[in-house]
Amino acid sequence: MATLDPTRIVTPDICDAYPDVHAIQAPFARFGGVTAFAGPVRTVTCFEDNSRVREAVSEPGDGAVLVVDGGGSLRCAMLGDMLAEKAVANGWAGIIMYGCVRDVDVLATLPIGIQALGRHPRKSHKRGEGTRDIAVDIAGTDVRPGQWLYADNNGILIADQELSL
Repeated sequence: MATLDPTRIVTPDICDAYPDVHAIQAPFARFGGVTAFAGPVRTVTCFEDNSRVREAVSEPGDGAVLVVDGGGSLRCAMLGDMLAEKAVANGWAGIIMYGCVRDVDVLATLPIGIQALGRHPRKSHKRGEGTRDIAVDIAGTDVRPGQWLYADNNGILIADQELSL
């Protein structure tokens, strides 16, 4: 079987072929310029402080997807155009933000997958808080570094390993 092509991800087809994958149960919306994306998971957990997000996207992404547990906060943005541009420059495949983003018109033009709960014009605090590369809970779904994430406009799936069809 061939590895799934990240540009041809269709999450309903993945669910049909792999009924044990986990679907994240939250109302995520697409904000990035890439509709479908996939990659190994890396994580950040933080609340209204995007310092660790900045650290992560400033490092090589190597095709990974950054899953950010922002606690579901809708009170500020944890990602904007400058950090998203860093993520693109450093080879990240995508970012899942369990929180908000801003600069959405710019994000829509960038060649990266970005999904978030919503948008907010206010930037986050910068206190250096948060943790990286630990298991996080995104809307009741455990997400661990090293798992694989598959996302499109239908939803977001988490698998324990890279899938093939």
